[in-house]
Amino acid sequence: MQKQYLTQERLDELKAELEALKSSKRLEVANRLKQAKEYGDLSENSEYAEAREEQANVEGRIFELEELLKNVEIITKLSGGSTVEVGSTVIVKKGDKTAKYNIVGSYEANPVEGRISDESPLGKAFLGKKIGDVVNVTTPGGTAKYEILKIE
Repeated sequence: MQKQYLTQERLDELKAELEALKSSKRLEVANRLKQAKEYGDLSENSEYAEAREEQANVEGRIFELEELLKNVEIITKLSGGSTVEVGSTVIVKKGDKTAKYNIVGSYEANPVEGRISDESPLGKAFLGKKIGDVVNVTTPGGTAKYEILKIE
């Protein structure tokens, strides 16, 4: 698995989620399974089937989080810089509009809030660029040109 970039805040959230899943959620699902088994014939027991499905989801999420946490690199908030990197905030101009984007890891991306993944086409295009560079990004609607105005 490749490196996953996270802020310290997001890392803390994911660790708390993992702990909750491993302790209370696992126990809750185990109790549901035990209770469902007491209803008798497992082949026609919908409560048992639902509990098994939930158990699979919980165990899958635990595995996913454990693998993610093995490959985490903490994003430090950068203050200015000569090139765009993960953790940078860039102000760009597209046509006559300006936009501000924070380059983050894929687990923190939220384009509506201006946080774009380093793995997205736009994020990849910005990485390594400098102020004044013009970046061409291929989108479903054609090629878009962005000029990097500022790196924070």
